[in-house]
Amino acid sequence: MSGTRQTSHPALFMLLMILVGLNLRPALSSLAPVLPRIEAQTGISVGGIGALTTLPVLCLGLFAPLAPWLARRLGAERSLSLALLVLATGLGVRGLASPVWLFTGTFLVGAGIGVAGSLLPALVKRELPAAADLMTGVYTMALCLGGALGAGLSIPLADALHSWPLALVAWAALAITALVAWLTLMPQPTSPAIQHASGGSIRALLHQPLAWQVMILMGLQSSLAYIVFGWLPSLLIARGYDDARAGWMMAASVMVQLVSALAAPWLARLGRDQRPALLLMLSMVATGLSVLLVGPIEWRWAGVALLGLGQGGSFSMALTLIVLRTADSRLAGRLSGLAQGGGYSLAALGPLAVGLMREYDLSLMTINLVLLAIAALAAGFAMLAGRQRRLDTDEQGRLFTRIYH
Repeated sequence: MSGTRQTSHPALFMLLMILVGLNLRPALSSLAPVLPRIEAQTGISVGGIGALTTLPVLCLGLFAPLAPWLARRLGAERSLSLALLVLATGLGVRGLASPVWLFTGTFLVGAGIGVAGSLLPALVKRELPAAADLMTGVYTMALCLGGALGAGLSIPLADALHSWPLALVAWAALAITALVAWLTLMPQPTSPAIQHASGGSIRALLHQPLAWQVMILMGLQSSLAYIVFGWLPSLLIARGYDDARAGWMMAASVMVQLVSALAAPWLARLGRDQRPALLLMLSMVATGLSVLLVGPIEWRWAGVALLGLGQGGSFSMALTLIVLRTADSRLAGRLSGLAQGGGYSLAALGPLAVGLMREYDLSLMTINLVLLAIAALAAGFAMLAGRQRRLDTDEQGRLFTRIYH
């Protein structure tokens, strides 16, 4: 990062983070409700639809590790501008509606979101170090709101515009708005040297069990999140709901995430150990999914609420751990790239697995059991990543894990 101007006012930085955060989920959640229409009008097979839902998550994993590299060469601010431009381009390309352009646009969307999402924790740690965990909750709340808007407005937009491709393209306007605001008001660092400090390389991180624990937890809870984004409406339709109702149920669940996304970091601050909060959130996810997929129909809104509370809180906590488990913004940036890169690569297996189970006509009960197994595995890694540990470097720049009480 380069530049000598004063860093932006905290309130302005917060507003920019919220605006950017609003863009990092509609590109994913707006696709799921219209998947039946895409399948019907483009002739893409069920397996192809599964690949389409898996591709953006895989791209998040592939491109998130590029964020620290881009930040060193272009600066985090310009890198985020580039990511928003790629995101807006991908959203526009998807509107061409043919299978080739749908996959191309979705690839670009995943690349843009992967880089932007990986850059934000380090920027938060740099701009607001004393309240980085709470600011992460605000940013996550913006992600959840964007996801809810994408899910809830997808079918109404497609119906109003008489075109699902135009409904997908419409979200490019929000990305362009964020890009213009970021270019105009982007923060500038007061301490450019921080990016050139030694130690804490990705290779060194890979030798720290704590980094693996955070990465795998990120991947497992994200796998459940992207299964919901990619497949929940289709699974609800298989249960007997129409596409509009299924889309609104997913939107309501994502909207509920706003509450726990903001509250989870506060809850984590009540004690020195984040494990109880993580286990509570993951239990809510497991219960909510079970109610929606195989539980009594009359309990569906309780399932929607539990799923939303659990997923908003678990994702917010996973991002907060990146901040809490690192000593400075440089380490936060590198752990963010590793955790989100490796984590999202792992998460991509979730939507792919559900797509395969759907292609082979496996029952909702079987799918639910697989999702419960993922949640249980996530809980196991939460017990490790939630402990009071922090990655730091010594005077010689060597990375180590500090245990603190």
